Amino acid sequence: MTMYCPKLTTIQIGTLKDLISHNNGSSREIKRAQAIIMIDKEKDVADISEITGFGRSQIFELRKKYLLFGITAIEDKRKKSPNELLTRRQRMEVIRALQSQTPNDYGYDCDYWTTGILADWIKRQYDVQYKSKTSFYLIFRQAKFTFHKPGRVYEKRNEQEVKQWQEKTKPVVEKAMRESNTVVLVEDEMSLSAATTIQKIWLPQGQYPKIEVSSRKESRSIYGFLNIKTKQERAFKTKWQNMYITCDVLKKLRKIYPTQKILLIWDQGPWHRGSKAQEFIKADDNIQTIYFPRGAPEENPQEHVWKNGRSQVSHNRFIQKIDATTDEFVHYLNSTQFPYSFLDL
Repeated sequence: MTMYCPKLTTIQIGTLKDLISHNNGSSREIKRAQAIIMIDKEKDVADISEITGFGRSQIFELRKKYLLFGITAIEDKRKKSPNELLTRRQRMEVIRALQSQTPNDYGYDCDYWTTGILADWIKRQYDVQYKSKTSFYLIFRQAKFTFHKPGRVYEKRNEQEVKQWQEKTKPVVEKAMRESNTVVLVEDEMSLSAATTIQKIWLPQGQYPKIEVSSRKESRSIYGFLNIKTKQERAFKTKWQNMYITCDVLKKLRKIYPTQKILLIWDQGPWHRGSKAQEFIKADDNIQTIYFPRGAPEENPQEHVWKNGRSQVSHNRFIQKIDATTDEFVHYLNSTQFPYSFLDL
């Protein structure tokens, strides 16, 4: 049964704790932050009310508004507007610095501006110290900056190697795309676990979701092949991943494309390079393989297929029978087109 009660993200909790621990708000703002944190931890509402002085409906309304509007939702509207500590001229100087310089230019070992670095630089440059991060957010907005979560860069990734791979692979794929009897497939595997995964959802105001969760470690593997020409997915359920299973999956794939030449682009996993899989590819004599560069999963459109499938089938769901859910996942993949580009083709 699905009940409704949203949970705060780590960042949202951290923002509230920062306000409390640094005493950056009025006493009423701090009580609001405490109330939101306690209700998120499912503390008794009567205890929260006794500590903060807020009624039950106020507590839930505070949480709802915080989820919708962030820290501004708990700011005390009766407070006077903060003093504009920087002069107009100084503010414009800061904005120009943000737009034309990086922290490295001012002695910081960082390529990107953060709230902390900006605060420290303003303090050193103008001897001005804002009490609230909101002031820095406004400066960033005036400088036409937006908030971004940094992307992942894998340890084994070599940018030069990735670029060379792109330059070498693109003409091969372009040629295959023009050949009517050649199928171009990108491949990857995923593991679908019975453990519940959570994703943000949109609901009418006043509804608070709770998802029944499972911590069971049972799982199934899925081999996925995305046809770059037709955008059609071919997915296969397996118990796990090894060179023997890879060989069996390739046999099933060959039955789907019995006469076509197959250009297969996949990663350098041992179950791909294993002797049994390689023996099948050599014996088939009509499969050409290209390996993705190390540490560059974002080059593979199949990664987006997995993300789409998880969003549609497995996120926010109690998985009682792993085989039934995996079958549903595979059915969704095989009945859906995925218009993801590859090498900008």
